[in-house]
Amino acid sequence: MLDKLLRALPDAQMIRESKGRSIIAFLDTYCVIDVETTGRSPQEDHVIEVAAARTLEGQEVGCFNSLIQPSSLLGGDFVDDFTVALTGITDEMLAGAPFASDVLAEFASFVGDAPVVGHYVGFDINFLYDSFDRYLDRPFSNDYIDTLRVARKLHPEMPHHRLADLVDLFGIPHNDAHRAMGDVEATAECFARLKDEAFERYSSEEEFQKAFRAVGGSHAVKAADIQGDAQKIDEDSPIFGCACVFTGKLEIFTRAEAMQIVADLGGINQDGVTKTTRYLILGNNDYCASIKDGKSNKQKKAEKLALKGTGIEILPETAFYDMLGEELLRGH
Repeated sequence: MLDKLLRALPDAQMIRESKGRSIIAFLDTYCVIDVETTGRSPQEDHVIEVAAARTLEGQEVGCFNSLIQPSSLLGGDFVDDFTVALTGITDEMLAGAPFASDVLAEFASFVGDAPVVGHYVGFDINFLYDSFDRYLDRPFSNDYIDTLRVARKLHPEMPHHRLADLVDLFGIPHNDAHRAMGDVEATAECFARLKDEAFERYSSEEEFQKAFRAVGGSHAVKAADIQGDAQKIDEDSPIFGCACVFTGKLEIFTRAEAMQIVADLGGINQDGVTKTTRYLILGNNDYCASIKDGKSNKQKKAEKLALKGTGIEILPETAFYDMLGEELLRGH
């Protein structure tokens, strides 16, 4: 019974031990990537399209793009109405698509060990990691650069930092939005523009990296240190009035920044897990390598409380941000 209940928790125990590092860099050799999926959960949902554009020594040298036929739903369909409306990918298109094992093997060969670039790329990385593990019996371990993080640093005045917002900011054509190759092309151009801005403002990659380190992100930040902005409180937010706790190394925001988002939306930050905690948000599990059983004490306590029916939910970092949706970036 215990094992069954733990398996029901939303991929909280997933430890991607061989996952690459989230880095801030402007390299000359990299691959811009994007995936389209049937949902938000890397463990329950499937990749239905993957694309990549490879840049070698500053020059684009090739592209890869393929649909992937996923497992069918209960009714025999491949995708639901929401996915069709969002991506334009239909059952008919997927019926003749190659299977994941074949496509991912080709994708792995195309990307190689090059660092990858994407917008909100942690989502893509987790899907690729789990899909590689499932179909290729190996991890996806490439280091990755998130244009969302770069954009937030360079343009803190923007209320949102979605790919659509960057496209508008730079006046970049964005054909086939929410299709993998269309998003790859837009992200590649945004990355180039952001690189130019970073070098113009900070003079070098090293100085730009220092700006990130200067912000900090120490786990030592306390709930009492964070004060919300009353003008940003949103009573419709899923975390309004909810107690939230963070554990581990966050990848997209620093600990202080993430706690600030919670406070601004009307949530309650807590330093430790208690019976009143509603959400425990897990950072990159790489930090757990030296922890017994691969879980922090906060996660272990949260799992015990979940089994007692307290209502606590354990969410990976990206799932937490997905739950917040556009509210995540309001004013941040």
